[in-house]
Amino acid sequence: MTNVQKIGFIGGGNMAEAMIKGLLSGSFPAGRIMVSEPSDLRREHLVETFNIEMAEDNLGLMENCDLIVLSIKPQIVVEVLEEVAGVYSDDKLIISILAGVKTASIEKFFQGAPRVVRVMPNTPALVGEAASAICRGQYASQEDLAVVRQLFESIGVVQLIDERQMDAATGLSGSGPAYIYTVVEALADGGVREGLRRDIAHALAVQTVVGAALMVRETDEHPAILRDQVCSPGGTAIAGVSTLEKNGLRTTLMEAVSTSAARSRELGGH
Repeated sequence: MTNVQKIGFIGGGNMAEAMIKGLLSGSFPAGRIMVSEPSDLRREHLVETFNIEMAEDNLGLMENCDLIVLSIKPQIVVEVLEEVAGVYSDDKLIISILAGVKTASIEKFFQGAPRVVRVMPNTPALVGEAASAICRGQYASQEDLAVVRQLFESIGVVQLIDERQMDAATGLSGSGPAYIYTVVEALADGGVREGLRRDIAHALAVQTVVGAALMVRETDEHPAILRDQVCSPGGTAIAGVSTLEKNGLRTTLMEAVSTSAARSRELGGH
């Protein structure tokens, strides 16, 4: 990030906040971060928490920053890009974290050869554990991709993919935390149904999911192998897994990914 003089965020929501935290933890100066955000409460929070600069408007941010992160809702992207297009120049790098919006859909708003890199992060960025998929548009360089990769590695893990795979990544990792939160809640509810106190059931459910995920990551074993190690013959775990299979948990999760990916395609109009 040494060649980036100033980073601007159009939109100051949770993902922008997570990225700002990652930048600051990586020693990027707060004085070189700017945010454009319409909500007074969010503006006050970001200034008080991070001591960063707030832009008067989107135009001022675009003029003053050489790396711009589009961290807005996809539904307002046309309005925002039409507003800032007149002050864009090719020496600026644009990062889009908008679900479903193709790089070509952003490039068409600008003159010249707009450098756009598309990213699909997820909300665990707030605790430094994001899973981010990134790809570059037709005018972005490998150096641009490296800059973006460095930024998102400050808040988690990065995978480089082709843009045609972005909707799949949105369905899997972009929306995936919502699926896991549902699993955690259901596990805790199961514990309560069997007589555990709510706070104890919640704590056990959370740590079980965290521990299982770390086992997959740290051992690099296939999940099926790790599952088999828990399922002793005639034991409690295999009885529970049998219920999951009978009720279609695996198929339901696969269909959730596909449904989310389809919604991403709808948002992007493709």
